[in-house]
Amino acid sequence: MKAYFPALFFIVFTISGCGSEGQNNNGGQKGLPIQGTWKLLSGTLIEKGDTTVTDYTNNVSFIKIINNTHFAFLQHDLNKGKDSTASFSAGGGTYTLKDSTYSEHLEYCNAREWEGNDFHFTVTIQNDTLVQRGVEKVEAAGVERLNIEKYIRVK
Repeated sequence: MKAYFPALFFIVFTISGCGSEGQNNNGGQKGLPIQGTWKLLSGTLIEKGDTTVTDYTNNVSFIKIINNTHFAFLQHDLNKGKDSTASFSAGGGTYTLKDSTYSEHLEYCNAREWEGNDFHFTVTIQNDTLVQRGVEKVEAAGVERLNIEKYIRVK
């Protein structure tokens, strides 16, 4: 019996680990195929009756990377910071996904007043297009707006 214990322990540990992956956040494994790298195509912000649409395919690049437990985003201008469009932003944290409800807990962000906030979105994925829609509310920054983002999967 002693000779089989290490092998039995390994098998039980492996099997129990298989069932728990993605339990809290679904990791895109059983539901929506959300894991991967996504390039932002457009963003629509609706705040206090004003609508701003941003095209992310010309002067700026924004990607979101989602693995089975975490997300991260990176944005920068495409002029290498050499003119008035110079910009860089980044952040990341943990997320949960249940059915089409995608929630982010922002742990890291260059806009520090955004850290520690939770953001709840509804996501849809059709083919290689992800649409994320939800209210962003950050009291410390005086922000409360509807945010609609359209991404394409990076292959």
